Amino acid sequence: MCGIVGIINHQKISIKNDLLKSLKRLEYRGYDSVGYATIEGKVEKSVGEISNFLDEIKDSTTSCAISHTRWATHGGVTKINSHPHWDCNENIFTVHNGIIENYQELKKELIEKGHIFITDTDSEVISHFLEEELKSKNMVDAIKSFISQTQGTYAILVIEKGKNRIYAIKKDSPLVLGIGNDRLYLASDIYAFSDSTNKAIFFEDGEFAIIEPDTYSFYDSAGKALKKEIYEFTWSIPQEESVQNYPHYMIKEIHEQPIATQRLINSLDGEQHDKIKKIAELVKNSKRVVFTAAGSSYYASLLGVYFLNRIGINAHTLIASEFQNFMLVDKDTLFIAISQSGETMDVVTATKWAKERGAKIVSLVNVPHSTIQRMSDISLEIHAGPEICVAATKTFTNQVVSLLYLSWLLGFSVNMKTIPNKIDYVIKENEDLIKKMADELYEKKDIYIIGRGLSYPPSREMALKLKEISYIHAEGMMGGELKHGTIALIEPGTPVIALIPGKDFDMYSNAKEVEARGARVITIANMMDSDFKLDITINDGKFSILAVIIGQLLTYYIARKKKLPIDKPRNLAKSVTVK
Repeated sequence: MCGIVGIINHQKISIKNDLLKSLKRLEYRGYDSVGYATIEGKVEKSVGEISNFLDEIKDSTTSCAISHTRWATHGGVTKINSHPHWDCNENIFTVHNGIIENYQELKKELIEKGHIFITDTDSEVISHFLEEELKSKNMVDAIKSFISQTQGTYAILVIEKGKNRIYAIKKDSPLVLGIGNDRLYLASDIYAFSDSTNKAIFFEDGEFAIIEPDTYSFYDSAGKALKKEIYEFTWSIPQEESVQNYPHYMIKEIHEQPIATQRLINSLDGEQHDKIKKIAELVKNSKRVVFTAAGSSYYASLLGVYFLNRIGINAHTLIASEFQNFMLVDKDTLFIAISQSGETMDVVTATKWAKERGAKIVSLVNVPHSTIQRMSDISLEIHAGPEICVAATKTFTNQVVSLLYLSWLLGFSVNMKTIPNKIDYVIKENEDLIKKMADELYEKKDIYIIGRGLSYPPSREMALKLKEISYIHAEGMMGGELKHGTIALIEPGTPVIALIPGKDFDMYSNAKEVEARGARVITIANMMDSDFKLDITINDGKFSILAVIIGQLLTYYIARKKKLPIDKPRNLAKSVTVK
């Protein structure tokens, strides 16, 4: 889940203003540590965020450098474990996103040949492996050996001291070449350079490339030269990339949801209308529809299943990491993958598996030209715009709006045009009340959110947000399951948020059951009269979307009261590109 950036050109670039500026745009991929290496052999790295690193170091220039922002997998969060890594002679420098699964075996062999390792990472083996191979081979043959002998996932950049050249290698982890006017970029994501160029070439699995200041060459794993297509993309939305006058990106992105949903609906009515109509036809003509996703995207898929099932479509969903263990897929299955980044490793793996079995592949993504989009027969872009906070807010909402629009085309009753204004109203009407609620709840250790049917997926998503950002143990669950164990955890004062869409008397009864055992019940409802002490009323039928937005605001204000790192919560990264 790390982010990597390399830049090369004939002229000198600024480490701070060019290389690390681009890397900072990928910090959502990990912020445990940061580092860079130049072809002059200069290496600097540090634990912590890039902004702190920028304050610590002096600027310098080079014509070629690689950099890395880390989300730790193998080896603790220490300066020595930070990337880049080097070989015994400090001649080869590498940065790596992914996991080398057989690194212990390779490391043992290299140690027997005299190599000295200084880190606890799997990634260090790359530099030493190439150093050993270069004793008898050129770099191209060394890379071919690496690809054939290494198991795992990787996007790797390699430089050699004194040579104005970058080698790039890709398997499963994302990697893209950006073609600028006066320089070439290598990065995990087009977002690293989307403010400078809209031209890119995407690496596919097993490919490697040699990048020089004004030329590049691509090869397959056997070293055969490849012709690659240059894509022109549209992605960066400048006004959305700055935090502007907001204290955090999360609250800014919550407030952007009316604009983001309107942009998506306009797109679905306009340039993407033919695509979503084709997806609707595929849904109608498939024996069954199967979704897969992870995290917030999975809870969006649960709502998609609810919408489709209500109109008689045989739809199911399963979390991506367990998809192959519990789901059957064949040529009569329509497979729909949902991923904000389009690079989520578990979703990529499940999509490959479904494609191999003949399923038709549809995807919903936010990042254009991502791996999952390129694997799809049809891909819908949710047009949420860049989302900087690790927590999904506007991307979750736009995923649900996309699924709601698809369901509407197939007969689900909903007025799509009112959604943006309803979101805007709910935020403005309830934000002050939610601030007061956060003052009451921020010291709580446990919060339970219960729902049924339409409100069950929102209960899960709200609980996820409270865990991710507020560091509160939260559990979202089916109201009907309370009596099967969880009610034993209810003590006097335990907060229970009950989501009551419509006149759901069963949900109302579940709320009464926990209140009778001393729970502090908070209801979020839209039609049900209640006698609970604190209620938030949503006067509209888009309950699933609006209830989650209430949960987003509550999470934000609890975390702010606790003075937590809201945009960059501990141990998390936005794009999960490892299993």
